[in-house]
Amino acid sequence: MRLWKRASDALKDQSSLWQASLSRRHPDIEKAVIRATSHHATSSSIRYVDRVRHWLRLSPSNLTPILRSLSSRMHKTRSWPVALKGLLLTQALLNSPSLPAIGRLPFDLSSFRGPTASPFDAFVRAYYAFLDHKSATTFLLHQRDNCEGGFVMRQELLMLQSLQGLIDLLVAIRPAPGAEFAPLVMDVMEGVVVEIYEVYGKICRGIATVLLNIYSAGRVEAAMALRVVRKATWQGDELGDFLEVCKEMRIANAAEFPVIDRIPEEGIRELEEIVEGLTKEKVEMKTVITEEWERFEEDSVAASCGQQQHETRIGEAPDLITLF
Repeated sequence: MRLWKRASDALKDQSSLWQASLSRRHPDIEKAVIRATSHHATSSSIRYVDRVRHWLRLSPSNLTPILRSLSSRMHKTRSWPVALKGLLLTQALLNSPSLPAIGRLPFDLSSFRGPTASPFDAFVRAYYAFLDHKSATTFLLHQRDNCEGGFVMRQELLMLQSLQGLIDLLVAIRPAPGAEFAPLVMDVMEGVVVEIYEVYGKICRGIATVLLNIYSAGRVEAAMALRVVRKATWQGDELGDFLEVCKEMRIANAAEFPVIDRIPEEGIRELEEIVEGLTKEKVEMKTVITEEWERFEEDSVAASCGQQQHETRIGEAPDLITLF
């Protein structure tokens, strides 16, 4: 049965290659994508992934046929090896410096199901969810970097929240029992560990920048910063547990990278005090304005009672500008 399945998969790949050779539009690129996403389940096709990336480096205009060929391959497949190889190729392209920001992925594997129930199906869906969000976040980062102007607190905090969403999706990429030691799954997990350190590093650097500017922030921004810092704290603990699982799976990158840094408790307490101080300051200012306005209304009523009262006491409207 296994031999028949391998022969059938090889025949499918050969048929796809033959059809690509008849294509009038970029047959070499189509064949490179097919070879990079073959049905062979033992290992990823690194050589052909590099060949696809080479086409992208040659000319940015090759991005369109690459994505078209990859999307066509992903839309048709119900094979988990093809799906995982396609996602590995997608990750390699997203990490390529020559790739422009593309936004959401041009294919959808959020409902991926194989022809029979498999422990790999949920793994494919989780891996796709991360890459789709990563592609969208990269697009937003690209837009932010191209915008004129300096540091904007709220924009930076929104970006940090998006990066924290990436961490949530990364730790959800966990193979089910029976799938954890498959070669393709191991390849994916190696890349997941690298992504974790890169994304969490961006979060830590972003938080450091925010905290340097926190005293000039408003109450809303300070409260957002506090939520980001609190989430980063428990995400650090969650990542530590996740990396321990990866070490048990003998994922090399999990053992080579340093320990995840934790945010000091005193830093969180200081930020809480800043938020509470800004809230208290706003309440006190509102009270002062209300009291001054009530006095002004009382004076106005008294002034309307008669000409004599009007001459002896003139109510003056408070200077609202000085109150602020």
